[in-house]
Amino acid sequence: MGIATDIAEDWHAALAALAWQLDAGVDEVLGDAPLNRYDLPAEAPRLPVAAAQPVPARPSPPVAAAPAPEVDPVRLAQTAATAAQSLDDLREALLAFNHCELKKGARNTVFADGNPGARVLILGEAPGRDEDIEGRPFVGRAGQLLDRMFAAIGLSRRSPDAGAALYITNVMPWRPPGNRDPEPGEIAMMRPFVERHIELVDPQVIVVMGNTPLIALTGNRGILRARGTWTQALNRPMLPMTHPAYLLRNPSAKREAWADLLSLKARLRG
Repeated sequence: MGIATDIAEDWHAALAALAWQLDAGVDEVLGDAPLNRYDLPAEAPRLPVAAAQPVPARPSPPVAAAPAPEVDPVRLAQTAATAAQSLDDLREALLAFNHCELKKGARNTVFADGNPGARVLILGEAPGRDEDIEGRPFVGRAGQLLDRMFAAIGLSRRSPDAGAALYITNVMPWRPPGNRDPEPGEIAMMRPFVERHIELVDPQVIVVMGNTPLIALTGNRGILRARGTWTQALNRPMLPMTHPAYLLRNPSAKREAWADLLSLKARLRG
């Protein structure tokens, strides 16, 4: 017989069995036929494994750009100056030269003044305020004194006669801020232009006025020791003199400057 047969034949027994199942927590029928858990396979079915997602490639680190080649302003100045075949070419080369910081703060490029055929070339230091405004060298108080000094020995920047004329330029074509002395790197940058300028004018005599042109042409400083002593620069006679601005501050030095002018006058006559 068994409990299943008893339940099937006796509804009272079936009702009691149902109550027992409810008490045991069975409250839902999952299938039409009973399931024998002892008949389940020993290994549980495996759940499907999701397909492996490809791992995104790690981006390569950015390749550093090659550093820009370092610019050598002195070499660029040499190239530009050497290519100039005339004074106009040299002026244009200076106007196009943008590697000197002084140019950014200057109003004008101060190139030169006077007669390019003159026997005497005067090389000064750098433009001051008045020169920067007007665009010509030696036009302020120091320039007016310079004109009077050389007029005393018969020389003038306005003379059409090459024998009595002056040609005037500076080492630096741009005004340094606060009228400070040009730095060694700035002088070195402009030296190729200065040398080419002198080659194109081809004067008989060079007069350097102040420390900056003395350094540019000889590599030495000490204008007070060098003044009045003839030497050579670029295969030409060169006379160092004190700058007119120094004479304005030290009037007693005008006597020595007058002696230098007489020495220049004698050299030109000889």
